[in-house]
Amino acid sequence: MPPFYDPRTVVTGIKEKIDSVLVQGDRLYFGSAVGNLHIYGVGVDDSENATLVEVKKGLARRSIEQLGFIRDINSLVLLSEMIVTLYPLPTFASPTVLTNAKAAFSFTIHSHIEQIPTEGTFAQPDKQTIPTLITRLVVGCRRKVVVYTWRDGEAQAIKEAPLSHSPRAMTFMTPDRICFAYAPDFAIFDLNTMTATEIMLPMPTSTTASAFTGLTGYMTLGLGAKAKPSVVQINDQETLIVKDNEGFMIGPTGNESRPASVEWPAVPEEVAFVKPYIFSVLPANTVPTSTEGTFHPTTVLQIRSSLSLQSPQNLPFPFIPAPTPQHNSTIRLITPSPSSKSPLYLLTTPTDRASATAEGTSVWSFTMKPWSEQIDELIQDGHYADALALLDIITPPLPDHDTRRTKIRALNAVAHFRAGKYDAAIDAFTELDVNPAKVVALYPESVAGRLSVPADRWVPLFGGPEPSEKEEEHETGSDEASSHAQDLMEQLASLPSGGSIRGKFKTGFGSLITGGPPKDDDASSIHSKSNKRSTPDKFHRSVETLIRYLSDRRPKVGGALAAMGITPANQSHKAPSLNDTSVEELFALPNAPLSALTPEQLLRFGQIIDTMLFKSYLTNRPALVGSLCRVANWCEVSEVEEELRGHKKFGELIDLYKGKKMHENALELLKQLSAEEDDNLDKLGPEYMDLVFSASRWIFDVDKDMAFEIFTSEDVELPQDAVAEFLEGVDPALCAKFLEYLIEERHVEARPVHDRLAELYLSMTLAAKRRGDDKSGELYSKLLRFIDGTQHYNVDHLYGVLSSQDLFEARAILLGRLGRHDQALELYAYNLKDHFKAEEYCKRYYPDTNTIFLTLLRIYLRPTAAGGDFLQPALSLISRHSPRLDPVETLKLLPPLVTAQDVRAFLIESLRAPRTFDGRVVKGVAKARNDQLARRLMGLQARMVKVTDGRICPQCHKRLGSSVIAVHAPRGEVTHFHCREPFSKKLGEMRR
Repeated sequence: MPPFYDPRTVVTGIKEKIDSVLVQGDRLYFGSAVGNLHIYGVGVDDSENATLVEVKKGLARRSIEQLGFIRDINSLVLLSEMIVTLYPLPTFASPTVLTNAKAAFSFTIHSHIEQIPTEGTFAQPDKQTIPTLITRLVVGCRRKVVVYTWRDGEAQAIKEAPLSHSPRAMTFMTPDRICFAYAPDFAIFDLNTMTATEIMLPMPTSTTASAFTGLTGYMTLGLGAKAKPSVVQINDQETLIVKDNEGFMIGPTGNESRPASVEWPAVPEEVAFVKPYIFSVLPANTVPTSTEGTFHPTTVLQIRSSLSLQSPQNLPFPFIPAPTPQHNSTIRLITPSPSSKSPLYLLTTPTDRASATAEGTSVWSFTMKPWSEQIDELIQDGHYADALALLDIITPPLPDHDTRRTKIRALNAVAHFRAGKYDAAIDAFTELDVNPAKVVALYPESVAGRLSVPADRWVPLFGGPEPSEKEEEHETGSDEASSHAQDLMEQLASLPSGGSIRGKFKTGFGSLITGGPPKDDDASSIHSKSNKRSTPDKFHRSVETLIRYLSDRRPKVGGALAAMGITPANQSHKAPSLNDTSVEELFALPNAPLSALTPEQLLRFGQIIDTMLFKSYLTNRPALVGSLCRVANWCEVSEVEEELRGHKKFGELIDLYKGKKMHENALELLKQLSAEEDDNLDKLGPEYMDLVFSASRWIFDVDKDMAFEIFTSEDVELPQDAVAEFLEGVDPALCAKFLEYLIEERHVEARPVHDRLAELYLSMTLAAKRRGDDKSGELYSKLLRFIDGTQHYNVDHLYGVLSSQDLFEARAILLGRLGRHDQALELYAYNLKDHFKAEEYCKRYYPDTNTIFLTLLRIYLRPTAAGGDFLQPALSLISRHSPRLDPVETLKLLPPLVTAQDVRAFLIESLRAPRTFDGRVVKGVAKARNDQLARRLMGLQARMVKVTDGRICPQCHKRLGSSVIAVHAPRGEVTHFHCREPFSKKLGEMRR
């Protein structure tokens, strides 16, 4: 997808060698190697070509190396002979040489609006502010940097800072941070601290053009000139650093902002940026052509997206094909100012000296395609993430921004689904309120039924373009190649109930009792390696995501229908059949919030969701089908009854018939079942407990989740203590899972069960910490949530086990349960050093213990353990919780060096309360004030002044000599005695 139109020439035949270029508004400035400045106008008289306006000859004695523009003072910045000069526009009269910036190598300019407070400080944002334009000119000199600043056009003080190296190139990253390119290192310079920090770049990962980077001196002769350092600002958060043939995205902190880097086939000669594209000039014979093993023989201009770092467009020279072969040319990039706007200009000069003399230098213009056209092309090519990123950076936004963004997000979700990122896709569909019929259409026919849509029709279904002929041919070939995998997924989706978890155990245990194992293919497949297949796993994972989506939408759609008085309990048997509605009508249902839908549309949504949830349960979670059949639902019976019969879910089908008031169908099914004889045992009670334990051990080695369902079956109930003991011997995690099931699902409140689970969490946490396992934090979090969220365990016993461990937060929670709040708060303050949790702890127990905040304050200000300054947390506690603190006790705890200003808010709050406004407080404040004045008086009385022979009287400006003198407070000025009164009067007027 080329984002730019074909280039066109705007200037031809420039005979002088151009060393520097600048675009400012409708003017092009070219600095030549002989010191002349060529000025061209762009767009004059609606002409597409640039027109020569003026040539300033002899502006510099030698080459003009760099050009810039400062809008504040309307001046051109020129670097020549390592000297920076400001030329006022348009006259160029009275240039200003920046004498502080001697031996200059490069400069950069940045302007931004800063809100300057009219009064107060920056720490008080409520003060009134005025917008101020700040412009900085930063000049990189030999081992130093010089910063010139203008504030609303008024020059400020010049700042300088020494550097370890000389900046060869630079660019602003943020208004107060600059990226320096040394040779070959890079650094970030902070304008606030005037210090530079070197950037640590990773080792180069590519070897295409860096094979000779380690050679120096005469060994590199003939291998090309050494690459000049280059830095380009991408946005406020990223800067591109070019080192050799790699480009690294760096953030303002100096760290890489992206894991991927830009890799060029060779060291780029020039790099520039036009939002959002990176332009690079690559030398001849380095960029491969479409023909394998061949390279472009001329210089190539590569355009790369800064969003995806992919290269959508390569332009070899000549940009316009010529009938006869042409000589190669050097290319120099020119970006407009600011660099985030198109168009882009570049200079081409023939490398052949004769051609350069005859043809001169040409200027080309690149114009970017409209944003909407670029986005449409990205969508057509299937680059939805790139289209979405491009749409989000467009300023001002497109008129149809919201509509486009919704459609692209939906198409991007389809791409995620195609790539196996099911969770991300379903989350996007949920946020966008996509029609559930379209979401279900992404699944095979075994799940979606007649709603299933082939993969090549997914994009048009969600509003994307129709696939091209090449794409259709590709899809046809891929469909044939993947037909066997699709058949396999559908076969697995339609497995009978004998292959389910419960069916495995019923037939397996029945065979142990009757003496002969049944021929169960699924049970035997557990022992085979063919069970471990990636395709079924991917399919079942996608269905699990669909279950999550449908389970989320089901209660919301049901609630919306219930608000209208429509419930499945009394109206599902009267609702029109889902089969009476065509697939096209179901897909035409709107993508809108539930509150914007009509009752008929909501009813269709409910039927689609419940029907597909049935099919998903039959595929992945057959044990949950029964619970769904027993509750009122909007399921379409004709869609699922044959599948329930095929899976032998007869009880569930009878419950579904009853819920839909289809009693004749239920009675007919019961008659059919009564004629059949079932010889297998379908239940094993506690009397077969030893058999269950011995027979399930081998299943744990194959699939722990499958084996665990034996002990959570609703058909039988084994002794809980015996099951827990057995599972702990197999795996403590399984025992914890079983105890969690008893507490959460069966609501067991027995203290031994809770004690055992708490001790199990503790032992698993300690074991994981000893092993250095990453799961230790997750296990510890489970322990904390458990002991903090329930009261059905023995606190004393558990604290006795925990007291010798370094699990401080768990100990603090238990101490709180025991009422030992001071010890608990000491753990938070001294061991955990988590003041936020300490305050949350106080808030939790404050209704029962109203002195708990004072206890925490005493722990801060009267610490019993060394190692820490708790004054600031104490002051923060006082400021936030002053109503909960006793004023008198709080003042007694405060150290003597705490000033009244530090606790001003607390004192005001306390004095406003009638209970604390007494004579003792007034007396204490008065005494403190008197002591302060006494100390100040002593300090003033102890001051001395030194009178020398050369000291002058500030009033009469005569020498004091040996005359009688007078010393003035408080600064200690010394005058003649007879000059004291006029000088005192003068001081008084100055202080007003």
